[in-house]
Amino acid sequence: MNPDMSEFISLRMANANKVLAEVVDYQIENQLWNTAVNRLYYACYYAVSALLYSKDFNSKTHSGTKRLFEQHFINTGIISTEAANFYARLFGMRQNADYEDEIDYEREDVIILVQPAKDLIASIESILTKES
Repeated sequence: MNPDMSEFISLRMANANKVLAEVVDYQIENQLWNTAVNRLYYACYYAVSALLYSKDFNSKTHSGTKRLFEQHFINTGIISTEAANFYARLFGMRQNADYEDEIDYEREDVIILVQPAKDLIASIESILTKES
């Protein structure tokens, strides 16, 4: 892995963990449910994009990132199907939170997303650590 690639991946993973901490420490505490869904998605997105980048895959769209993640890490068994289902669900929820005016998530909708987001990010960190 070249230094620029390694630096980008480290930065993306740092952002994933930072955003995840912000969700737990601020959005949930202040009952900002739609914002929490958005930020949980982005925390996972940053980690997924770092993982893709580590294999020289890059996408300019969120849908493309999701597709590449499924193709190269889910379908190959590197990441669990449960994690893929969670990421796909979170992707849809984020779309709804951001673009559908009538969507108003509640505590119960958000709290159950935190641990799977932590697990997905930790799985990706583990894979990246093994590769470096």
